Amino acid sequence: MALMFPRLARNFVKAGYFPTDEASLERILKALVPANGPMNIIDPCAGEGAAIAETAHALGREQVTAYAVEFDAERAAHARQLVDHGLHGDLMDTLISRNAFGLIWLNPPYGDLSGDANGNIGYPGKGRARLEKLFYQKTLPLLQYGGVLVFIIPSYVLDAELVGWLIRHYSDLRVFRAVDATYQQVVVFGVRQRQRDLAPAGVKAVRERLRAIGVGDIEAEELPLEWPHAPYAVPAAPGAVEQFFRISMEPEQFADEVSRLQGLWPQFETVLGAAQQSLRRPARALSHWHLALALAAGAISGVVTSKSGRVLALRGDTHKRKDIKVEYTERPDGSIAEVRILTDKFTPVIRAWDMTPGSPLQGELLTIR
Repeated sequence: MALMFPRLARNFVKAGYFPTDEASLERILKALVPANGPMNIIDPCAGEGAAIAETAHALGREQVTAYAVEFDAERAAHARQLVDHGLHGDLMDTLISRNAFGLIWLNPPYGDLSGDANGNIGYPGKGRARLEKLFYQKTLPLLQYGGVLVFIIPSYVLDAELVGWLIRHYSDLRVFRAVDATYQQVVVFGVRQRQRDLAPAGVKAVRERLRAIGVGDIEAEELPLEWPHAPYAVPAAPGAVEQFFRISMEPEQFADEVSRLQGLWPQFETVLGAAQQSLRRPARALSHWHLALALAAGAISGVVTSKSGRVLALRGDTHKRKDIKVEYTERPDGSIAEVRILTDKFTPVIRAWDMTPGSPLQGELLTIR
C-alpha cells in the first residue's frame, strides 16, 4: 500500500476523515479574491474534492486549474470528477512541481505519527510528531511566493514548533475557529514570503497569540460571516505545472494504466522500427574491407549462398578488449616503477553456421576473425 497508509490507518479507523464543514467553507471563500490571470490551486488531502472544487468556482472556474491528491480510492475517484487533475495516492509518494500553486487548501489527516517495524517515524521536526505537521512540511515548497495558505487543523496542534514554522514562512497570519466545533478545528490563513522579506514588526504578538490558542489559554474568534479584513489575493500562476504524478503504483492502478495506454503495441512499428523501409542496394560492389566491416558490425546477416554453392548463416559482431602494455622505469633512488597501459581495441568477429548440404562441416558453428 502507499507509504503513508500504515501511519494513517489507526487514526482513520478511530475517527474517519475530517471534511471541511459547509458553513466554514462558505466563510473561508469570502476571504479569497482571484488574480487577473490563470491560477493553479491544489488540495493535497482532497477527500471527495468538494472544498477544492468550491474554491475553484469561487475564484472563477474558467481561469483556475484545480489539482487534488487523495489516498482513498473511492474518494479519489469522486474528486477526479470535480477537478482538472486528480491523483489517487499518498502525498508522500508523489512528485509535484515546486512553487507552482497560488493557493493550497490543506486539511490534513489528524493524529500522532506511528513508527514502522523498526521504530522509524520519518518526521523532519524535533517537536511532537504529528501528521498535520508532516503534511505541512511536505506541501510548503509547492506554494509559490505570494501564494495563499488555508490550513485547517485542531487548535491544540499549534505548538511552539508549528507556530515557529508558520512565523518563518508566512506573513498576514490570521487564525479563526471553524463554525463546526466538533473537532476543535481552527483555520489559519497566511501568505508565503521569503524569510528576508518578512517584516519583524508584530511577529512576537502573532507568535504569542497562536501559542495561546494552541495551549487553550484563549479561544480563536469564529470565522466571520462577512470577511472584515483585506482579502487574500490568490496570485496568477508562474507557469504550467510540469510535474504532478505518483511515483509508485498499486497493482490495480498499473493494470488501469496498461489498459488505458495499451502498452507499446499501438506504437510498435514506430518504437521498435518494424516499419523501416527495405535497404537499398549499394551503388557499387563493396570492397573486401567494406564487406568485412559490414559483416562485423552486424549490418549484413542472414543466409548467404556463395557461387560455389556453400551456404552459411552469418552473424557479425564487434566486441571490445583491452591490450595491456607494461613499462618499467628506474627511479632516482634506484627502485623500479611499473606502469601498466591499458588500450581499448575493437575486434570484429563473424560467426557462421554451415548449412551446406553434404558438407563435412554441416551444422558446425564457425568463427571468422
